[in-house]
Amino acid sequence: MNWLDKLERKFGRYAIPNLTVYLLIGYVIGFGIVYLMPNMISWLTLEPGLIVRGQIWRIISWVLIPPTTNLISLAFLVLLYYSLGTALERTWGSFRYNVYIFSGILFTVIAVFALYGYFYLRYGVEVPLSSAGLVSTNYITMSIFLAFSAIYPDMEVLLYFIIPIKMKWMAIVYAVMALYYFVRGSIVERVAIAASLLNFVIFFLSSRNMRRFGPREQARKAKFKRQSAPHMKYAGGAKHRCAVCGRTELDDPCLEFRFCSKCNGNYEYCQDHLFTHEHVK
Repeated sequence: MNWLDKLERKFGRYAIPNLTVYLLIGYVIGFGIVYLMPNMISWLTLEPGLIVRGQIWRIISWVLIPPTTNLISLAFLVLLYYSLGTALERTWGSFRYNVYIFSGILFTVIAVFALYGYFYLRYGVEVPLSSAGLVSTNYITMSIFLAFSAIYPDMEVLLYFIIPIKMKWMAIVYAVMALYYFVRGSIVERVAIAASLLNFVIFFLSSRNMRRFGPREQARKAKFKRQSAPHMKYAGGAKHRCAVCGRTELDDPCLEFRFCSKCNGNYEYCQDHLFTHEHVK
């Protein structure tokens, strides 16, 4: 069990369900602020120099600023990332999805402060990073896109509602473009690209056996659950029962139960009889 499994067992109950919905609602609110109260946007940006002076709300308020100020583009983005985000949350579970999104936000904040410190220590000036192209919720949505492409590489989407294209090809195009801009870009662009990819890289490299979240594995688990459900309802609400001794987890919570792959049917055995029973043919 990897570190995410351990964290989920301890803190999974604190996860925020439907996190994508809240993110997209924030974009809509930010879009309204752009057009109705444009002067207020300057109070929402992520500026380390102003944060250290006491404007701490900027650490999170920048998430309200939408990736685009075009109404049609925003509508397309909301529809697309609602489907991608909710699908990821159903696949991973709310806790893992929360960790993925909030780690992306955290890495962006850390990158902004690191770059602020670099400019201040080297040049003795405060650079307004919100206008330098580093701070953008584009990276949050892009991390959702990359994660979805990794889990469902063969799923097709309609590019511009017309051209069918698989997610893996779109992800490859983005990766090539990101590499090009990282090599050719300024230090601000390099930090921005690194921050946008860091949570994706850490999440997938440090999470062993991510195949269990793939569509084939999810379909296999769902099929097994449907087939085994009628055989796993016993007296007192028990879900496991040994086919030999008849004991359940209610008799002894320390008992472990396993299905036998050599028996013809869904026969479950406790650890005392798993290797000693006669196989059902």
